[in-house]
Amino acid sequence: MADAGPVLGVARSLTGRRWVWRESEARLGLAIAQRAGVPELVGRLLAARGVGPEAVGDFLEPTLRAMLPDPSLLLDMDAAAARLARAVQAAETIAVFGDYDVDGACSGALMVRALRRLGCTVTHYVPDRLKEGYGPNPTAIRALCERGATLIVCVDCGIAAHEALAAASGRADVLVFDHHKAEGPVPIVVAAVNPNRLDCTSGLRHLCAAAVAFLAVVALHRVLRRAGHFTRTPEPSPLDLLDLVALATVCDVMPLTGVNRALVAQGLKVMAKRGHAGVAALLDVGLVRDMPTAHSLGFVLGPRINAAGRIDEPDLGMRLLLCDDPVEARAMAERLDQVNRRRQEVEAEVLGAAFAAAEVQAAAGLPVLLVTGEGWHPGVVGIVAGRLKERFNRPACVAGVAGGLAKGSARSVPGLDLGAAVIAARQAGLLETGGGHAMAAGFSFLTGRQAELHAFLNERLALAGGLPGAADLLVEGSMAVPAATADLARQVERLAPFGAGNEEPVFALPRARVVRADRLGKEGNTIRAFVEGEAGGRLKAICFRAKEGPLAEALLTRNAGQLHLCGQLRAERWNDEVTVCLHVQDAAPA
Repeated sequence: MADAGPVLGVARSLTGRRWVWRESEARLGLAIAQRAGVPELVGRLLAARGVGPEAVGDFLEPTLRAMLPDPSLLLDMDAAAARLARAVQAAETIAVFGDYDVDGACSGALMVRALRRLGCTVTHYVPDRLKEGYGPNPTAIRALCERGATLIVCVDCGIAAHEALAAASGRADVLVFDHHKAEGPVPIVVAAVNPNRLDCTSGLRHLCAAAVAFLAVVALHRVLRRAGHFTRTPEPSPLDLLDLVALATVCDVMPLTGVNRALVAQGLKVMAKRGHAGVAALLDVGLVRDMPTAHSLGFVLGPRINAAGRIDEPDLGMRLLLCDDPVEARAMAERLDQVNRRRQEVEAEVLGAAFAAAEVQAAAGLPVLLVTGEGWHPGVVGIVAGRLKERFNRPACVAGVAGGLAKGSARSVPGLDLGAAVIAARQAGLLETGGGHAMAAGFSFLTGRQAELHAFLNERLALAGGLPGAADLLVEGSMAVPAATADLARQVERLAPFGAGNEEPVFALPRARVVRADRLGKEGNTIRAFVEGEAGGRLKAICFRAKEGPLAEALLTRNAGQLHLCGQLRAERWNDEVTVCLHVQDAAPA
C-alpha cells in the first residue's frame, strides 16, 4: 500500500497534483483487523490514522461517556458555572453576545436555549460585520446593560475585547466562552474560558466555541444538581443541543479526533431526529433527505448560515437556530438559501481578480499570498482566501479596501500557524486589528503598509515557500472498477465522520474510460459520469465544482483515452437500495 514513487506514476495530475501513498503499516493494519474483528481494509485505514488496536472501539463507536472531558479542566470554568448558576437561581436577565459565523451562531443559540429552559430571560446580540466589525464593542455592551442584562455571556468572541467589556463594569457581570488565540492578559471579567489562553493547561485547544459552550452547560447543570435545584424542577438534558455543537465543529474546521469525533458523531444522530425546527428547515432547503453527514454540515448547512453574517442580517442564522415554529423556520431557511445564492454571485465577482493577482505572487515564489481590491465585499474575502489557499497550497490573505483601510480574512495550510503570525504583525504595528487561530484569521491594515506587511508575513511563514504549487493528493488504495462496490463503500463509511484530522479515504482507479458524461444543476458546475474499467465493470462518478478546467474537459471529452481516476467511494441510498458512487477529486491521462 505504500510503494515508492507516485501512485500510478502520476507526478502531475490534471489539477497539478502529485499522487502519493498515505503512509501505513500493512502488518499493523492486519493486526488491528484480526484483533478488532473488522475487515482488513478498515484495519489498514485505521492504522494509517494512527489508531492503535486498543483504541479501535472508541474510534469506530465514539461516545461522550468515554470521551467527554471534565469541564473543570478548563481554566475559569468553575467560576463561570457558579456565576451562571446564580443567574439561573435568581432568574436574572442574561444577554448572549455572539459572532456572525456558524460557530458564533451555534454557540449563541446553544447558550440561549440552555439558559431559557432553566428559567432565565435571555436576549441575544450579533454585531453587524460591516458597521461594527468582529466581537464586542462598547456601544453594544452599554445597550445590553440598558436593556436590563445583569450578566453578559460572550460566545466565540471576547477574549481580546478589553475596552469593550469594560463598558459593562458596575452594571453587569461578563463571562467569555471563546477559543481564539489569546495573547497576554485576558479582559477583567468574572471568567474567561478559552482553551487557547496561554495559561490554560486543559489540552483542549482543538475545541470550537460551541463545544466550549456545551461544556459550560454541562458544568452549570452539575452545579445546579449539587445545589438541589432539580429537586424542584425537572432537569433538561443538554444532549439535544449536540446538533449545534456538531455543526459548529465541522464548519470551523476543527480536527475530528478525540472528543470532537464523539461530539460530531453523536450530534449527527441528534440532528437526524430533526428536533430543532430551524435545523430541520435547513436540511429540507438543502435537500438533505438521508442521514446527515459531516459533508452535509460543511457544504450544505454551514454556507447558508454563514451567508447571512457575510452579506445580510447578521443574526438571521442564530434566529433560525432558535426558531421552534416549523413554518417560520422554513421561511427563514428559504431566505438564507436566497442570501447564499447572492453571496455566491458576490464571491464570483471577487474571485477572478483575486486569482489573477495571486497567480503572479505564486509564480514569484512568495510564501504568503496577500491580495487586495477596492470595494471587495468584506463578507466574501474569507471564502476567496480559502479558494486561493486550495489552489496555490500556501497561506492566503484577501482584503477589501475602502477609504484607505483594508479589511480581510486569511486561511492557512496545515502545519503553519497563521493566527500567531497575524497577532505578531499586529504587535509589530503593521495591522490595525488582527487575531484568529492556526488555520484562519481576520485583520485590517492601512493600505500604505501593505508591502511592509506582506514582507513580514513572508518572513514569518517562510516555510510555505518550500511547499509544492499544489498539495499532494494522499491515496490510500488502488482498485479495479469491479472492486468498487457498495459493500466496500459501507466498510469505508465506518470511519466517518470525516473532516479535518480524519480525512475521507481517497482511492485510485487505474485505466478507466468515461463512457457517458453530462452536466447537472442550474449552473452546470457538477459533472455526472459513468466509467468502465479495462477489466470490465461500470461505476457511477460525480465531480463537483467542475465548471471549467482540465479535469472537467477530460471527463466530458467523448472518445477520450483511458484515465487514472482518484476520489472517494460513497454509499448512496434510495428506497432501501444502496449503490456506490465515486466522488472524483482528480484525474490523469493513463
